[in-house]
Amino acid sequence: MRSSDRNSGGDRNGRGGGDRRGGGPDRRGAGARDRRSPGGAQDRRSPGGAQDRRDGAPQRPRKPRPEERRYDVGDTGQSGANKPGGMPRTKGTTPKATGNRGRGTVPARPRELDAQIEERNRNRHDKPRPNLPKTFPGAEQEGERLQKVLARAGMGSRRACEELIEQRRVEVNGEVVTEQGMRVDPERDEVKVDGLTVATQSYLFFALNKPAGVVSTMEDPDGRQCLGDYVTNRETRLFHVGRLDTETEGIILLTNHGELAHRLTHPRYGVKKTYLAAIQGPLPRDLGKQLKNGIQLEDGWARADHFRIVQNTGKNYLVEVTLHEGRKHIVRRMLAEAGFPVDKLVRTNFGPIALGDQKSGWLRRLTNTEVGMLMREVDL
Repeated sequence: MRSSDRNSGGDRNGRGGGDRRGGGPDRRGAGARDRRSPGGAQDRRSPGGAQDRRDGAPQRPRKPRPEERRYDVGDTGQSGANKPGGMPRTKGTTPKATGNRGRGTVPARPRELDAQIEERNRNRHDKPRPNLPKTFPGAEQEGERLQKVLARAGMGSRRACEELIEQRRVEVNGEVVTEQGMRVDPERDEVKVDGLTVATQSYLFFALNKPAGVVSTMEDPDGRQCLGDYVTNRETRLFHVGRLDTETEGIILLTNHGELAHRLTHPRYGVKKTYLAAIQGPLPRDLGKQLKNGIQLEDGWARADHFRIVQNTGKNYLVEVTLHEGRKHIVRRMLAEAGFPVDKLVRTNFGPIALGDQKSGWLRRLTNTEVGMLMREVDL
């Protein structure tokens, strides 16, 4: 039978009697190395040290695959050579990366070096942040940028203030500013625009057209109407600069700038005040000369700086008197001593600040130009 012939020692073609799957020699000859296992290594399809499943013949141990390798990663008491499927490891070496498939070794990194690297990294992150140098000019100075201070003082937007600096119209402590980014201290530095001092601090300056019958005080214990009634909604405490008689109308200044108020009222600075007085004539031609030469009063001589007739209707005269003194009722007393009692008195100017068309009882805030003129008047 054909089946028995195939299982017998030979076949019909007279070939060797060994079974192709048996333990006898195959076509490559007995003991020949498997071409797929170079160097006599065992077939990769069979585990190391095990017999081939087909013929049961012992094979040499093969090199483990990358996923089968085990490395010595610590003091486990067992070297890589003693681990199952591991590779022999020499002292001072460690296997290369998996991609090299075990073809070479690199020197192992000492544990002392690992400790030094860890210590260096720890010290690097534990150090405080260094003080980096400033990156913009003038940053080492204290204070605020000049254009910001000018804008807060009401000189315009920051861009407009920068244009003022570019046009060399701004001075700080007497020196013209030529570059942007300068920093100033509003509490100490003197800032001027076009020669006029700018109020850089949080100062308030108001002009009130005081009506007749209002007392020139911020509070009145008798309950009479006073200057404080016009500034009750202000958070900052204001005080008046000088005084006006109760029956005298006109401009009076209110501020919280103590030094400016003191200088405006001090005789040494000679800030002039202008009044319009309604009197009855006829007036002598030398009345102005008499007032300029001086009128003797109870508390001394009083002199006018300027006198002129503004209007004349019959016996009614409207005259203008300018003087720098601030004694009580001084204008009324001077004209009365000259023989012309005052019917009505209005103060129209306080230094460079004019009353203008401001209505009676109205309060307005002074402009920066007006504040600058006031400060220049008293050398501030």
